Amino acid sequence: MLTKEEFTARWSSLHNDAPVKGIVAAWLKISYRFGLIATLLRISPNSLTLLGLASAVLTALNATSWWAIFFLVFSLFCDGVDGSVAIFQKRESAWGATLDSVVDRISEAFWLYALYVIGIPAWLAIALWSVAAIQEYARAKLTSLGVHEIGVVTATERPVRASFLFITLLMYQFSIPGIEILAYGFLALQVVSFTQVMRFARSQLR
Repeated sequence: MLTKEEFTARWSSLHNDAPVKGIVAAWLKISYRFGLIATLLRISPNSLTLLGLASAVLTALNATSWWAIFFLVFSLFCDGVDGSVAIFQKRESAWGATLDSVVDRISEAFWLYALYVIGIPAWLAIALWSVAAIQEYARAKLTSLGVHEIGVVTATERPVRASFLFITLLMYQFSIPGIEILAYGFLALQVVSFTQVMRFARSQLR
């Protein structure tokens, strides 16, 4: 079993030697403990990945109820700890990383379907998903070409996209107007983020 220090060092190594401090350090403490619990319960990291996907599906199916918010948060939790559990259990693998990436894109498709259910135009929901998916594809392509730097951290990374959905679901439940306007604004912000990633890619591949 990994010690906390070994776990933290391994996580940092797998994330381009990212510093472990502040909120990241706090989250890793939680992840370490959940890694222990998951190991005792014999829960594999891939099982958590698929459980996160199932929760994303339930988010979409219950988009008009308060349950959608619960399933969204649970989906994010599973997505946040599956990699940490893999580190804790020493089960990191290329397959696990690939499965996690594919499930992330599918989960976000269900998240944005939830937006359609609560009234966002279909084309807008599709556009939100498409820009995010293409941005993540560009990053994955850079990695496959040997670029391992984080590059630029945009204003619409996956946790922010989840936060956007969380806010819109709350607005719907409290009958607060402006959900569609918020979606247009977020789409514009996503386009800016995508442009930043592409500029970084161009600077690395010239």
